[in-house]
Amino acid sequence: MQNVANTDQFQAWNGYEGTHWAEQQDRWNAINANFDLPLLDAAAIQDGDRVLDVGCGGGATTRLAAATAGRGSALGIDLSAPVLELARARTAEAGITNASYVQGDAQVHPLDADSYDVAISRFGVMFFADPVAAFGNVAKALRPGGRIALLAAAEPAENEWLTALHSLGALLPTHDFGRSGGPGMFSLADRDTAVSTLTAAGFQDVRAEHVKVYGIWGRSAEEAADFLLHSGPGRHLLAGLGPGTRESVREVLTEQLRPYENAGALPLRSTGWLLTGTRGERTPSA
Repeated sequence: MQNVANTDQFQAWNGYEGTHWAEQQDRWNAINANFDLPLLDAAAIQDGDRVLDVGCGGGATTRLAAATAGRGSALGIDLSAPVLELARARTAEAGITNASYVQGDAQVHPLDADSYDVAISRFGVMFFADPVAAFGNVAKALRPGGRIALLAAAEPAENEWLTALHSLGALLPTHDFGRSGGPGMFSLADRDTAVSTLTAAGFQDVRAEHVKVYGIWGRSAEEAADFLLHSGPGRHLLAGLGPGTRESVREVLTEQLRPYENAGALPLRSTGWLLTGTRGERTPSA
């Protein structure tokens, strides 16, 4: 694959992170599925629209967009070969013929200019090395007046899975993890930063709506704790720890999650900014 600006992300998502997301796609969809309705409502996809899904992962939102677009189409773009392989397989299994996928770095990938009516993303836009350049590239791909509906992680403290991880502070160096505004998952967690970034990239009337939903992280505290500790954030925090400390971490996290168990499921609250706007007549570099 050529044209990669986000090399660290490319390596991660074509290594353990991408393999984990592909293997655990059903779990991640159970966690994030309740964001789909507000995302699609905001996108207002019409029959015949061409939709661009940025950071599409396993293609769940790409397939939903394609179904809504009817005679139109949906293109999912992602860095990760493992998740795109899954996306293509599930799209074929579902008999969906108007959804396709491309492996690419949305920050620099040569997307067809002025070609899409809507760009969407479900938490696939927080990891760019140069967010203004990345969103500017997306803006160029949209027709003038084209719309965006993008979900980005909101304030860390309102995400219960992160609160649970921070409860491990006596065992893990969690103090800087999940810091709002830092690189990574919470890079757009500050509302003003998110709005100003999209505005600088060429979007108009940018708005940020706070969305709060619950997702299912497992059937029990044990299952959810194991999943969290094998996810990217969990592996990052566990790096370098000995087996005894790792077992203590698992036990403490399991007990922290125990109160959330509910009728054979473990729901946790997540929050996001639903960012909307339209592409202006001219993009910054036009």
